[in-house]
Amino acid sequence: MAGMFRALWTYRDFVLGSVKREFQSKYRNSMLGAAWNLINPLAMIVVYTVIFSQIMQTRLPGVDNSFAYSIYLCSGILAWNLFSEVVSRSQSMFLDNANMIKKLSFPRICLPAIVTSSALLNFLIVFGLFTVFLFMSGNFPGLVFAALLPVLVLLVAFAAGLGLVLGVLNVFFRDVGQFFSIFITFWFWLTPIVYPASILPEQVQEVLAFNPMSAIVASLQGVLVRGTWPQWADLVYPLVLSVLLCLAGLHLFRARSAEIADEI
Repeated sequence: MAGMFRALWTYRDFVLGSVKREFQSKYRNSMLGAAWNLINPLAMIVVYTVIFSQIMQTRLPGVDNSFAYSIYLCSGILAWNLFSEVVSRSQSMFLDNANMIKKLSFPRICLPAIVTSSALLNFLIVFGLFTVFLFMSGNFPGLVFAALLPVLVLLVAFAAGLGLVLGVLNVFFRDVGQFFSIFITFWFWLTPIVYPASILPEQVQEVLAFNPMSAIVASLQGVLVRGTWPQWADLVYPLVLSVLLCLAGLHLFRARSAEIADEI
């Protein structure tokens, strides 16, 4: 396992170069180029803010702030999009890069690193704009904002571990990718992103506690909406699950890496 991380460090320029090329290729034939990375999230923030806070005047239970639901929704969707991009792209990363795997000699562990780094870059651009919005609207949470870092690290670790497991399995069992594409849609609605968990019956809330994304998203929303520190005890379950998934993914990858090129 240590050898994989050494190889990843040795090929760090390859990883960073791949992320840069991928970012540039998305807007190569576009007149506005990378500006779309700012326009799209800015449009999302404006739409959510105008529709929910001004037109629909949606209020979040227990919070006396006209922007509360918009911030709640934006923070939850941004977190979910990061998770979804890492996992969805990881589950097909070996199949999508079949030609590169067969023609180039490089550590295959670079692929999950490229996928995760690319998703993080996209997220940081959007989240940077969202943070500017929080400042301008007078809703920046203050010092508690620092608590987002460990929660986001946990989110990425969970997504990367799950994505690596699915990515290896999908090479040998193609139904895995098809099933997960359907499952993740249900998973989104089983996570309190559009709705607060407090409006659900107590029995349903107990079931949602088994969803690791619920605690992670709730922690992010608590920081950004209410300015409260995360309930660290609630994050123990997703932390343990993330560690197990990362270990399982690395073990599965190391055991099957030699067979991946033949299967794809």
